[in-house]
Amino acid sequence: MDSPLPHILESADCDGPGKPKDRLVSLLDQIEVHVEQLRKDASRLEEEKDTLLTTLDTLKNNEILTGLEDTDRDDVLRYAERLSVRCLTVDVLVKIQRDHIQQEALHQVNSLIDNLIIGLRDDPAVTRQRCASFVNACTSHGYGQSDKIFETAILGCTMDDQKRIKKRLQGLLDYIDKMRNNSITVRIHFKQCNFKESIQETPDTSK
Repeated sequence: MDSPLPHILESADCDGPGKPKDRLVSLLDQIEVHVEQLRKDASRLEEEKDTLLTTLDTLKNNEILTGLEDTDRDDVLRYAERLSVRCLTVDVLVKIQRDHIQQEALHQVNSLIDNLIIGLRDDPAVTRQRCASFVNACTSHGYGQSDKIFETAILGCTMDDQKRIKKRLQGLLDYIDKMRNNSITVRIHFKQCNFKESIQETPDTSK
């Protein structure tokens, strides 16, 4: 797609009504729109990268892995790690101005979310409940209980960081629900298979 900026510059060079300064200010106003759009596009890519990495981390800590054979589990983990490394080769950065307190608050929030993901394998139900309490802490209109420690931490973050964190947590919560449903389906399938096998292995004593 051709960039509209050359046309903007051409229109600024043309003789037109108004003072030269006014024409230049008008040009800068148009460029500002493109700058803000660039930041939005970059932020969207940055959020997409964070979502992919969070999904991969969550998958690597999913309880389904514990039911796999060692070789199968190693294959899955190596595949996930390769994708994580590949994703990290993409470097997108939209700088957000933060003071020292806001930087510390963001660090605390990230640590709490990281611990949340790690706990997914040990206790998915509790982790899901805690993730929901984190989401509730991100909004004043949340339903259910909110985590007070997380709420204090996120209130210390910038507004831009708060929006990104809320999206990240909501995506994580949706993913946990999806994986739990898949896990239930897998367990039911295993139980049905085991039940069929037990029936087949039961000797016929009626003869």
